Amino acid sequence: MEPLKRLSRELKYKGAIIDIYVDKVQDLDGKVHDYDFIGHNGAAAVLPVKDDGKILMVKQYRNALDRFTIELPAGGLNGKDEPGIVCAARELEEETGYRSENLEHLITIRTTIAFCNEQIEIYIARDLEKTQQHLDEGEFVEVVEFTIDELVEMVYNSTIQDSKTISAIMTYYNKYCR
Repeated sequence: MEPLKRLSRELKYKGAIIDIYVDKVQDLDGKVHDYDFIGHNGAAAVLPVKDDGKILMVKQYRNALDRFTIELPAGGLNGKDEPGIVCAARELEEETGYRSENLEHLITIRTTIAFCNEQIEIYIARDLEKTQQHLDEGEFVEVVEFTIDELVEMVYNSTIQDSKTISAIMTYYNKYCR
């Protein structure tokens, strides 16, 4: 099947995290349609595993949901060219107060492929060293620890609904804990 042809892309909104566009796309029959497109620089996340097997998560308020969530430490790339592993290491220390020289790629996900190009590289961090948090201004994060079995149960009972966090927990569980 031949790809559709993008005729134009018009910026409608430039934000701090995302840019919103309207694309004009010609289908295989020659008809032109408008498609919403959200541009994102990408992000990285990290699943920090302590020596005792417990996993560090962050509890933080998410305005879009108007509630607190339990998630992986994560953040946006500092530019499209920043390596995901560099971002993951930075976010690990900023949000949890731990650092690691032992990061391993776990999985790459695309969060919402119908209208957004966001890609999140997810890493496992082991051999954690305690440092201190370096939270961004206006960022309030509580570090919480769980076993992998507790996290899997939180996925199944919908306590955890964040796609990057679910992907990481279930991939880690299936790859390393079964």
